[in-house]
Amino acid sequence: MSKSKDELLQILSHFDLAEKVVNAEPFGNGHINDTLKVTTDKGEIKYVLQRINHHIFTNVEMLQHNLATVTQHIREKLEAKGETDIDRKVLTFLPADNGKTYYFDGDSYWRVSLFIPDSKSYEEVTPELSYEAGKAFGDFQHMLSDIPEGTLGETIPNFHNMEFRLEQFHDAVKANAAGRLDEVKDLVGEIEKRADAFCVQERLYREGKLKKHINHCDTKVNNMLFDGKNGKVLCVIDLDTVMPGFVLSDIGDFIRTAANTGAEDDKNLDNVGVNMEIFKAYTRGYMEKAKNFLTPLETSLLPYGGRLLTYMQTVRFLTDYINGDTYYKIAYPEHNLVRTKAQFKLLQSLEAHADEMDGFMKEWL
Repeated sequence: MSKSKDELLQILSHFDLAEKVVNAEPFGNGHINDTLKVTTDKGEIKYVLQRINHHIFTNVEMLQHNLATVTQHIREKLEAKGETDIDRKVLTFLPADNGKTYYFDGDSYWRVSLFIPDSKSYEEVTPELSYEAGKAFGDFQHMLSDIPEGTLGETIPNFHNMEFRLEQFHDAVKANAAGRLDEVKDLVGEIEKRADAFCVQERLYREGKLKKHINHCDTKVNNMLFDGKNGKVLCVIDLDTVMPGFVLSDIGDFIRTAANTGAEDDKNLDNVGVNMEIFKAYTRGYMEKAKNFLTPLETSLLPYGGRLLTYMQTVRFLTDYINGDTYYKIAYPEHNLVRTKAQFKLLQSLEAHADEMDGFMKEWL
C-alpha cells in the first residue's frame, strides 16, 4: 500500500462518514483489491476502505452500479421480511462527495463500506460449513432472482463462458508462443474430445431453455460472514463478481474448490479427488433455498456444473501454460502445468462419480 496515512485520511474525507476517523490499516487477505480497516477517534473500527483493482474491473462505474443495485435489492427484501439489524446482514456502501459510491484520486478508485461488527469468517471447509454456505448462496440467488435480465452488467465479460475459453485455448495452441505444445499434446487431446459436451449451457441458452440469473461467481466459504455470538450466517460478501450468468457457475465453482480432496496445484495426484460429503452438504443447503426459483432442467444440471467449472479451469491453466504464463502468477516454471494436471485429475474423479452425483438430485426432481 503506497499511500501515507495522511493521503488515506484525505481520500476518506471525500466520503459521507458519520464519525471522525484517524487511521486506516491493511485488513484481510483478498487477492484483488487492497482493503483497509478504518478506525475512529474513539478507537472503534467503523468502516472498510477499499482500493478497487481497475486493471481487473475495468468498468468501475458498472461495477459500483451492480453493487448498489444488488445491496439495495437485498436490503428491501430483508426489510419486507421484518428482519432487524440489517446493516449486519447486507453490505452498505457510502456515498462520496461526487454523488457516486466511489472516489477517483487521479490514480486509483476507492470505496467505503460499513464495517460489520461481531462477525467472523472461516477458511476451512467442513460438511457443516458447506451446508451453511449452500444455504447462504442459495438464499442470495433467490433474493436476486426477480431482478430483470439486463439490469446488471458483466463486470468481467465472458468470465464463465466456455465457448470463449475454448476460443482462447485454440488461439494459444495455434500460436504455440512458448514452444510448449509438444509436451502437452495428450492434455490438448483430452480437452478437445470433451469440448462439445462442455458447451451445453451456451447452446441451451440460445435455444431458450436456460436463462441467466444473478450469480455471485466467487462461491467460497470465506466469502460469508458469520455472527460472532450465535454462529449464524450474517451475509454474503465480496460482491465484485456478482453478475448475470448460469446457476451452474456458482455451485460448480464451489464443487471445484471446496469438494477437492487435494490442492488446486497438488503435485501428488493421488491426493486429488471429489469429496462427496462436501458436495452433498453444499447441495442440500443450496436446494433448501434454490428450489424456489430453479427449473427442473437447472436442478438436474447442477452436478454437471461441477464438471464444467473444473474442465473450464483445466482449459484456462493449460492455455496459460502454452502461452508462456502470461495471466496467472506462478511460483515455479511448471506451475501452470502442475495446476492443469491436478484440475484434470479432479475432472476425471467428478466424471467417475457423475452417475452418483446426478442421482443425488432426484430428491428435488
